[in-house]
Parts: sequence; structure tokens; C-alpha cells
Amino acid sequence: MERTQRILVVDDDPMVRDVVRRYLEEAGYAVTEAGDGVRALSEVAEGEPDLIVLDVMIPGPDGLSVLRDVRRDREVPVILLTARNEEIDRISGLEFGADDYVVKPFSPRELVARVRTVLRRAAPPTDTSPLEFGLLRIEPARRTVTADGRDVELTRLEFDLLHFLASSPQRVFSRSELLEQVWDSSAEWQDPSTVTVHVRRLRAKIEPDPESPRWITTAWGVGYRFEP
Repeated sequence: MERTQRILVVDDDPMVRDVVRRYLEEAGYAVTEAGDGVRALSEVAEGEPDLIVLDVMIPGPDGLSVLRDVRRDREVPVILLTARNEEIDRISGLEFGADDYVVKPFSPRELVARVRTVLRRAAPPTDTSPLEFGLLRIEPARRTVTADGRDVELTRLEFDLLHFLASSPQRVFSRSELLEQVWDSSAEWQDPSTVTVHVRRLRAKIEPDPESPRWITTAWGVGYRFEP
């Protein structure tokens, strides 16, 4: 029998937690709650959730600090809740390894759809054949990457983005296409700069010279391609 997936909802507003919990439970998820950063980290350690919905503005440690701590030793997917005018929080969250973000005020139905999407994306890939390009090796089964003989630590989304691009070498993908294919989302829900942030992070990790990328190149005015 399939196990019910567990979602941890972290927000200091009890009303927000209650609404999100009710919608997630109606969608078939088991939900636990936390109202501050200390409780959130405790729930992560004790409950091992399958996904975290994490508000940035919670009593200390704040959401970004919680995200940073979680990412030190866990790959649990994280969806950030951010204020509409706090773009720096969204960018920082992506830099720290958030899988997605939702801007407040938000539709609970949209959040449930994002949860489904992120959990589906986190499932093991069906094609596990290794991809090897000279000194770059991508192994989907183990979700590992080696570049120039060294192991490269990637977040879940960074790996998915690299694997997707490398699976179609030399094909140019627009940022909107990458949002649809890798994020399983659309530009209506996501800021295309999300793709830019992740490409920059990938280049910093796998490229010998990120300023002159060898593997992930830019097709100016169009998007990005993987060079085999």
C-alpha cells in the first residue's frame, strides 16, 4: 500500500497554516505544522517530511536560515512563501536550493498544484542511462555528476536542469520551455529569472571558467543549449 506523503507547513500565521493544511489534506497529503524556525528544524529532524512549505518571514531562525540548515544534509524539496515585493528573498531562496516559490497572497489551489508538481519532479527518473561527455559524466540513477575528475554537488533542480539539457545536446531551449519541461510550470506562475539563477549556479559548479562556459552556452535572445 502506497505511503501517504508528508508535508510540513511552516508559517507564523495560524490562519495561513490552517487554510494550507485543509487544502493539502483534501488533496490526500498528511500535514504537520510549525510556527517558527526552531520548531520547523525540529519537525524536519523528527518527522522527515517529503516536502516543506516554508514562509521566509518566520520568527528566528527565519525561513532562509532554515532552508540553509536543511540543505546542509537533506534533499527534501522546499517551496518558499515570499512577500510580493521581496524579490531578494526569492533569489536568495533559489541560491540556497529552494525548489520553487509562491508569492503571497496566493491561491491555496495553486499551492497544492505546485506541491504535486515538485513531488512529481522529485521522483526517480525513468531513464537511468549515464551520459558522458569527455570529462563530464552524469548518472541519473545515482543523481551524481563528475566534472574533471571531481564530484560535483548539485541541488535537485540543478541536477534536473543539467540532465534535461544534456539529454538533448546542441538544442536551444528558451527559458519558458525550460520552465515547462524542468519546473513543470509556466511563465504565468514562475519568473523566467528562476532559470537564469539556476544556469548561473550550474556554471559555477561544473564549468572550468564560468565566465566562458564550455558546457552550458547562451543563445543570445533565445535561451540555453548544452554543448557536447
